[in-house]
Amino acid sequence: MNINNFQNIINSLIPGLPTWLVFITSAILISFIVINAVVITGALTVWLERRLLARIQSRLGPNRWGPFGLFTPVADLIKMIGKEDTVPATADKKIFNLAPIVLLVPVLLVFAVIPMSNNSFLGQLNIGILFIVGVTGFNTLAVFMAAWSSRNKYALFGAMRGVAMLLSYEVPMALSIISIVLTTNFLLNIDGSNLSALSLVGIVQAQKIPFFILQPLGALIFVTAASAEMSRAPFDMIESESELGAGYHTEYSGIKFAIFQLTEFLAPVATAAIISVMFAGGIKGLSFIPGSVILVVKIFVIVLIFIWIRATWPRLRVDQIMNFAWKFLLPLSVINIFSQAIILQIFYSSDSIITINELWTIAFINWILAGISIFLLAKLFGHKGRDKNIPIPSKLANMEFTSE
Repeated sequence: MNINNFQNIINSLIPGLPTWLVFITSAILISFIVINAVVITGALTVWLERRLLARIQSRLGPNRWGPFGLFTPVADLIKMIGKEDTVPATADKKIFNLAPIVLLVPVLLVFAVIPMSNNSFLGQLNIGILFIVGVTGFNTLAVFMAAWSSRNKYALFGAMRGVAMLLSYEVPMALSIISIVLTTNFLLNIDGSNLSALSLVGIVQAQKIPFFILQPLGALIFVTAASAEMSRAPFDMIESESELGAGYHTEYSGIKFAIFQLTEFLAPVATAAIISVMFAGGIKGLSFIPGSVILVVKIFVIVLIFIWIRATWPRLRVDQIMNFAWKFLLPLSVINIFSQAIILQIFYSSDSIITINELWTIAFINWILAGISIFLLAKLFGHKGRDKNIPIPSKLANMEFTSE
């Protein structure tokens, strides 16, 4: 989506407008279209996820409102708008009302820098990946704001558990991004491109082969950490219903609760967009298919994978989640950075031009290193096999019988 096209349309419809006014009007129109498209996509994701989860679990799922239950998200929205918007008497009302907005806005801002074409306006932002890391970090603040302002101890327990998890998984996620930036900078310098290694357009252009093939360990770390950042199964400890009610938004109702739910279902779409750009080539694909269509298809496939994981993986305990972050993902991310830097330096020193065959050689080496690293860390930090203890009945339980 190019802002120049909108400026040309506005100039043709209303000639003589000042340049600054045309620019602002174009930006508002693009923002309006993008936000509404993202919200509609979130509503469709709600329907799709509920239907697929039901099918996987041998249920029907929502099928009453509209054909195949397509209008169920609309019915849910109407129901939530009609519910009373309650605020606890002891709550900090300003922060309580602000928390849903702080959680929603960063998810929408992510789509501003996703390149839908080669000449994407904000997609060429030279610090695009840093922008995404910065705005997505606000979800930790929003979760704590919602829980602390509601003055509910169960909500606060859930938020503190969630904040600890979110901060822990941000470390390996950031390290996996560093490896992508290293590879992008190497490939762009080889090609003589002027694009920044931190821009999403630069990352897309550097992928002669998708980075999930070139860097399988980095892709695995990022996807796993992103699942934890979204609090999706098997990392959904913020909303552990059996222990904490609804988690950090226990006290929310009405439209505020609807905003929380919208954000929860928009998060996989936003994360899938980031993964498709960073690891799957973004708009790159078949030459006769528009790049935006290719990107949407990749996002859809990644969202399906997230739904599949949620339907099939059991929830982990909080100690398992924290151990997995610090004892497994963090060492893997460090290994990934150093191994990638060494491999790139070896191939860079051999020749100033890197071929596709050399990239496939790097990918093969990285897959071998990934397998060895995962195996060794699993042996080192994984649960050791234990023989089951034979229970010894207590004499006080009268479980010893004698034959007469």
